[in-house]
Amino acid sequence: MREAASMSRRAAVLALLGVAAAPAGAQVQVGSASGMRRLVPAGQLEQAAGEQYAQLLAQAKARRALAGAGDPQLMQLRATAQRLIPLAQTWNERSRQWRWEVNLIRSPEVNAFCMPGGKIAFFTGILDRLKLGDDEIAMVMGHEMAHALREHARERVAKTQATNIGLSLGAQLLGLGDLGRAAASLGGQLLTLKFSRSDESEADLVGLELAARAGYDPRAAVSLWRKMGEVTGGKGIGFLSTHPTGPDRIRNLEQNLPRVQGLYEAARERR
Repeated sequence: MREAASMSRRAAVLALLGVAAAPAGAQVQVGSASGMRRLVPAGQLEQAAGEQYAQLLAQAKARRALAGAGDPQLMQLRATAQRLIPLAQTWNERSRQWRWEVNLIRSPEVNAFCMPGGKIAFFTGILDRLKLGDDEIAMVMGHEMAHALREHARERVAKTQATNIGLSLGAQLLGLGDLGRAAASLGGQLLTLKFSRSDESEADLVGLELAARAGYDPRAAVSLWRKMGEVTGGKGIGFLSTHPTGPDRIRNLEQNLPRVQGLYEAARERR
């Protein structure tokens, strides 16, 4: 009996910490998502993100900095999202349930993000200072959506909280409630999370494929990051404080262009 119970618990642990592989048919190679993210309840993190997003919009509205529905730039962003969002579920089945939102905040800050649960925001600074074209906007949005779809924030929260409270693997499994409560209290930190280099590389490639499948020129990913480095001087301000640029990043994108070029051409033929 004890042995059977032990095997059952072990199976449950392995299932809990199972990794999510890239979807079948994916052209970019990103490996599997970390099982650590499963230690934080997705629903609680998405709720915290939604609350923080609503607060951000309310603050922007109070400053008269929230773009209205008729704003041309916001309309462009939402049109881009309409092409990208239908492709999201391939990378994360849970995204079918998300209540996606896209908003624009008038601010000189060079920034954009997609919070857990599909809450997207752009700042006018990234559009105006970089003079982004349609394809480059899609690359930014695809990249940010990829962070949410691959649940990078969920993984970072799990690792941070597990480290902070000094949990062993066994204690983590027994203390999911603590991690869940921690996730619910982290709404304000979700906007400033710094992802790992591997997270950034993964978001680059998943975003590249999403945008290419939606009919956006993948070469725009390279021009985007070149612009980013030129405008900011490569300094870690605004968007680059959490999304560092550099020759390695651009080189990795260039190497993956052939993988998604066919997807782009096929999408263009269908449009």
